Amino acid sequence: MTDAPHDPEMQDIPIGLPASGTRREFDSMGDVEVPADRYYGAQTARSLVHFSIGDDRMPKPVYHAYGIVKKACALVHQAEGRLPSWKAGAIIRAADEAIAGQLDEHFPLYVWQTGSGTQSNMNVNEVLSNRAIQLLGGTLGTQEPVGPNDDVNMGQSSNDTFPTVMHIAAIEEIDGRLLPELDALARTIEDKASQWMQVVKIGRTHLEDATPLTVGQEWSGYAGQIRACIDDIAASRRGLYELAVGGTAVGTGLNAPKGFSANVAAEIARLTGKPFVTAPNKFMAQGSLDAMVRAHGALAGLAVALMKIANDMRWLASGPRCGLGELKLPPNEPGSSIMPGKVNPTQCEAIVMIAIQVLGNNSAVGFAGSQGNFELNAMRPIIINNFLHSARILADGCQKFRTYSVEGTTLDENKIASFVENSLMLVTALSPVIGYQKAAHISESANAEGTTLREAALKSGFVDEATFDRVVDPGSMVGKGLGGA
Repeated sequence: MTDAPHDPEMQDIPIGLPASGTRREFDSMGDVEVPADRYYGAQTARSLVHFSIGDDRMPKPVYHAYGIVKKACALVHQAEGRLPSWKAGAIIRAADEAIAGQLDEHFPLYVWQTGSGTQSNMNVNEVLSNRAIQLLGGTLGTQEPVGPNDDVNMGQSSNDTFPTVMHIAAIEEIDGRLLPELDALARTIEDKASQWMQVVKIGRTHLEDATPLTVGQEWSGYAGQIRACIDDIAASRRGLYELAVGGTAVGTGLNAPKGFSANVAAEIARLTGKPFVTAPNKFMAQGSLDAMVRAHGALAGLAVALMKIANDMRWLASGPRCGLGELKLPPNEPGSSIMPGKVNPTQCEAIVMIAIQVLGNNSAVGFAGSQGNFELNAMRPIIINNFLHSARILADGCQKFRTYSVEGTTLDENKIASFVENSLMLVTALSPVIGYQKAAHISESANAEGTTLREAALKSGFVDEATFDRVVDPGSMVGKGLGGA
C-alpha cells in the first residue's frame, strides 16, 4: 500500500491535554462525557462507573505489556500493507509511550471488571487511538483518522490479547526482578555457608536436640532450597512463552490475517528479547490459564522455602538471653514502643507474611484457573493481579531480607559450643559401640539426673573414659561433605 499525498504527517506533540472540562466520546452504545485531561474514551468511562470496586487497580505492567502487543500488531499490519505507514507510525509512537509508562495515569481501571479483560484492552485501544489522533493533528474523540477498534485493535480480540499480555507481563516480572533477586540471595547464603562450614553446632529434629552438623551445612540447605526454586521458576516460563494472540474470539483466528499469530509472536520476541512463540493450540491458550497456574505454583514453592528459612533464622536468633541465641541478626530499628532496647527479627517476620500472602494468592489463582468455561476462562484479571503481586513482593522481600538481615547475620559461637557440649544426642555415636539400648539408658539417666552425658556414660559402666572421649567427638560426627558422607 502506497501512502497518498494527502496523508497526515505525525507531529512531535508532547503528551498532555487540557487540565479541566470534558469532551464527548462515543462507542456502540452511545455518547459518554469523559474528562478532558484523559486520553481514554467511552468504554473506559463506563467501566469506571460500573466497576468502581475497592481500591484494586489493574497493575501497570499489564498496560506496559499491552503496549508491546499493540506495537507488534501495528508493525506486522504495516509490513503487510494493512495499515499505511503514517497511521501505523502514530500507533507505534503511542504504544512506545505506553511501554515506557508515560501514559500510566490514563489506565485507571479496576481489577474487578469483565473476566476476559475486555475493558482493559479497550482502555488501551482508546488511549492509543486518541494519542495517535493527537500526534496526527486530529480531534480527540472522533476516532478519526485512527480508530480504537478498527485500527489499534485490528486483527485482535480481548480474548487472545489479554492472555498474551498476562504472559508477557509475567515473564518481564520474573526475568527483570524476581530471578536476579533470588540469585543474589542464594549467593549471599552460599557465602555464609562457606564461612561457617567448620563451625559445629547441635542439630534439631522435631524441635528436639539431634546429632551435630555444622552451621555451614545447615545454611547450605537454605541455599539449596533457593537454587531449587530458581530452577522451578525458570522452568515454569516454558508455558508462558506460548502466546494466544492471533486466536481472536474463540481460537479459530477469525478476522485475523493468515500468518498473523506467528508473525506477531515473532515481533514480540524481537521487541522483548524473549523466546515468545505462537501457541500451537489456541483453544487451550484461550480456554484455559493453565500456564499461569503452573507458573504461580512455582512462586508458591518459593514462598514455602522462604518461610522455612526465615522461621529458622528468627528462632535461632531468639533471645538474646532467654532464647536459642545462636544467630545474631542485624538490629535495624527499635523493636518495641514500651520495652527499651528490644530488637525484633523484623525482616524474617516480613518474609513469613509475604509467604503467607503468596500462598493465599496461589489458592485464588488455582481456583480461578479451574473456572474456564468452554472457549474462555473469564477469571483473567484476578489471576494476573495475584501473579504480579506475588512476584513483586517476593522479589522486593528477598532484596530487603538479603540486605538487612542475611548479609549482616553473625554467630554467637560460645552459645553454639555450649549447646553442643550439653547435648545428650551425642550419645548416638556410642550406639555402634555399646548398642542402641545401652546408649539410650545413658541418655535417659543423664537427663533424669541432670548430669553430663560423659558423667552418665562412665557411671553406667558400659563404656570407659578413653572410649568415650574417642567416640563422642562432635567434630567427627558431622561428616566430610554436604551429604555427611
